Parts: sequence; structure tokens; C-alpha cells
Amino acid sequence: MAKFDANSTLKRLRNRYRLVVMNEDTYEEVVKFKLNRLSVYIALSTLFVLLTGLTVALIVFTPLKYYLPGVGYGNSKQVKEYRILKMRTDSIEKALQNKQQYFNDLQKVLQGNVPKLDTNKLNLPKLENSEE
Repeated sequence: MAKFDANSTLKRLRNRYRLVVMNEDTYEEVVKFKLNRLSVYIALSTLFVLLTGLTVALIVFTPLKYYLPGVGYGNSKQVKEYRILKMRTDSIEKALQNKQQYFNDLQKVLQGNVPKLDTNKLNLPKLENSEE
């Protein structure tokens, strides 16, 4: 198994690299950067921390937090109101379905598409009582 050498890892992080952006038509250097792996790592880490901090600050310090259901900033009045509205919506939806079914059935009757029901009297055999 290979040994882990902290000194060689640190040297690799500090090796210098040059990033050059060139104009493709004239091969003129537009911008050049002298970088090493450590500086790139630090820059990306800083960018990540800043973006995370800005996102958290946006949620915590603005009214945006009230629109995120999983965050838990809603008060009990809003939760109760939400439940009442949900029950009303469900009852309105059920009433609408019932009315739609009624109108569909009424339309079938008016068009004469009613299935014919068997109205004949059934002749069932009489059960014999053992008491007689």
C-alpha cells in the first residue's frame, strides 16, 4: 500500500499553473492568470460559502420564508386557515363531481340512452319449514 506523504501533497497544491485566454483569430493573449491548485480550491470554497450564506439570508430575512412549507415559519393561525381552505376545496370538488354526474345522467335520460331494467317478477322456490 502506498504511503501518504503530506509534504508531496502540499507541494502539488502549491505548483504554479498559467491559464491563458487567447483570441482565436489573432492568437493574441487576452487574459492570463497565474494559479495554483490551492488558490482555486480556496476560491471555489469561498464562492460556495458565499452563495450558501446569501441563500440562507434571503430565506431568513425576507418574507420568502412564509412561502416555503418545509421551513416551519408559518404561525398556527395560517395552518388552521390552510386546513379549513383545504376542507372547503375538497367539499366543493365533491359537490362539483356530484353535479356533473347528475347532469350526465340527466342527459342520458333525455337522449333515451337509459338501460332497460328487468322488471319481471322472480319466481323463487318456497323454502320448506321443518316445523310443519
